[in-house]
Parts: sequence; structure tokens; C-alpha cells
Amino acid sequence: MHFLDQAKIFIRSGAGGPGAVSFRREKYVEYGGPDGGDGGKGGDIVFEAVPGLNTLIDFRYTQHFKAPRGKGGAGKNRTGAGGEDLIVKVPVGTQVLDDDRETVLADLTEAGKRIVFLRGGDGGRGNASYKSSTNRAPRQHGPGWPGEEMYVWLRLKLLADAGLVGLPNAGKSTFINALANTKAKVGDYPFTTLRPQLGVVYHKHREFVLADIPGLIAGAAEGAGVGDRFLGHIERCRVLIHLIDIQGTDPAEALEIIEEELAAYGAGLDEKPRLIALNKIDLVDAELVKAFTKELKAAGAARVFPISGATGKGMDKLLDAVIEHLPAATMTERPVGEREDADEEKPWSPL
Repeated sequence: MHFLDQAKIFIRSGAGGPGAVSFRREKYVEYGGPDGGDGGKGGDIVFEAVPGLNTLIDFRYTQHFKAPRGKGGAGKNRTGAGGEDLIVKVPVGTQVLDDDRETVLADLTEAGKRIVFLRGGDGGRGNASYKSSTNRAPRQHGPGWPGEEMYVWLRLKLLADAGLVGLPNAGKSTFINALANTKAKVGDYPFTTLRPQLGVVYHKHREFVLADIPGLIAGAAEGAGVGDRFLGHIERCRVLIHLIDIQGTDPAEALEIIEEELAAYGAGLDEKPRLIALNKIDLVDAELVKAFTKELKAAGAARVFPISGATGKGMDKLLDAVIEHLPAATMTERPVGEREDADEEKPWSPL
């Protein structure tokens, strides 16, 4: 399935149905007169957050959403049927923005949440409602109120408890594949990851959602590389894991680059707790690991976790630190059984 996190759509609620012009004429009935009923209300445009969706790709092919109008009234004071509401189903974490993408009009962060976004027009009045002592046989009626319409942008921000950031080739895909059994592409070239990945991590009878986004480079805020558009997917994270390749760019410089890009993006990312993970330590000797750990702390890192995403070394301590930043309400009990037996057979396992 292709990943799409932004889409522009047109929405229009239904217009109200027209009122009826009708007169009661029955043999042997003494009192006749107007009996035209009111029109029905138009359908609403409703946004609903549904679980199981993690992309807006459907809105690339269907971009116009129009609710049906109400039915017209009828004689014998019969009110027209209302138009059915049109429910637009979106992934959990979707925001609805106005046409200029500046104002957030709705934010659907909970599964099952519904928002009546555009209300359908009211039905027009039938001629029976215009009857008065001075207007015994009215022929006027209401045509029904028009619906509302507008263009909106849908923007998906994935819901995750922890997020991975780092320069390209820092080992983020290998890291999330090992922990969450995802199938993120791994390759020895920049920007192997071109779209965000989500995975569920189990650790010490707990679980949390981990998000991996494409790597950042210096100048991402100005559009360098893949830019910073994917940083929106970690805005809701409670803690960020910054992976640094011990064999790549100087670790202190890598730390500084990412910190500057987070600050340039804003949205409070530079204020989130960050865990610095010095990755790929299985490829170097222990002395170099100690030296770079000391250098990162001197550069401002509060805690540094030497790890290897490929072998699992040091991962337990890092995951313990992640859980420290997550409230118990966001984590669920891990199923017991064969999976726990497997943990006892190996020195380290993400499952």
C-alpha cells in the first residue's frame, strides 16, 4: 500500500428539500385549505477516525464528497425525508485544515471519534406553515436552505509513543525491524527510508508504538534532502530516540545537526525528551565507544546509550529508558505464553 500523508478534497453538505404547495380537497370534508409539508434537511458531512488505516492514499482517487440533499415535502402535511449523512473515514491522527493550510479545523486523535464538519441545509417551509387569519390560501413555499461547501486539506500525523530521528544511514530501519518485526527497507545509501514506518515494540511485558521517519540532513528545514515534512509524524511522540552512527559523521556534529533541525521545525520538538543512542558499536572497539560517549556528553547529551541494532547489544537499557517516559496508561500488558519462553532461550530478543 502506498503511503500518503496529505490530501486536498472538496466537501459539500446537502441542501434542504423544498417545501410543498398543496391544498386539501376532499368531498364531504367541511374544512379544506393548505396542507403542504416542509422539506427534509440535507445530509451532513461527518469525519470519522477509524482504526486500521495509516495512509490517505484513498483520497488521491476520490477527492469530491457531496452529501445528498433533502427530499421535498408533500401534501397531507408530509415532511420530506432528510438526506443521509456522508461519513468520510480517515486514519486516526488526521487533521483537517483550511484551504491555506494555516488553521487546524479538526483533529481526530481517537478511534471512533466523529465530528459533524459541515451541517446540511434545513428544509424549506411548506405552504401550510404560511397560513394565517389573513392569508387563508398561501401559495408561497421555502426552496430549502443551501448546504455548505469548501476545500480542505487532510494531514495525517501518525500516533506513536516514541520516534526515531537521525542522519541518513544511522541504522534506524535496522533498529525498528529488529524491535517491531516491520519490513522497513535497509540499504547502504542515503534516504533508504522514504516514508514513515510504524511498529509495535514489546519490552518487559509492555508495549508501545515506535515511529521511524526518513533521515534528516543539514538544511532540511529549507528543503534539503527529503526536507522536514515527515517531522510532523513525531510531533505527538512522548520521547525521541536519536540514533547516531558511530562510523558515520562525527557523533558530536551529528548531534548538533539534528538538534538544529528540530529547533528550526518548531512545534515543540526541541523540547521533547531525547535519548541519544550511539549505534553500530559491534563494528568498533570498546575504547572508541567510550571516547565517543564522552564526546557526546560533552556536547550536551544527558544520557548516551551505546547499542547495536544488528546484534541487540545495549538495547534493553535503551528500551527501559523509553518506558520511563511513557505513562502506564499508554502501555498494555504483554501476552504471556510461548513468546516469554522464547525470551528465556536467548540473551536478548525484541520479542
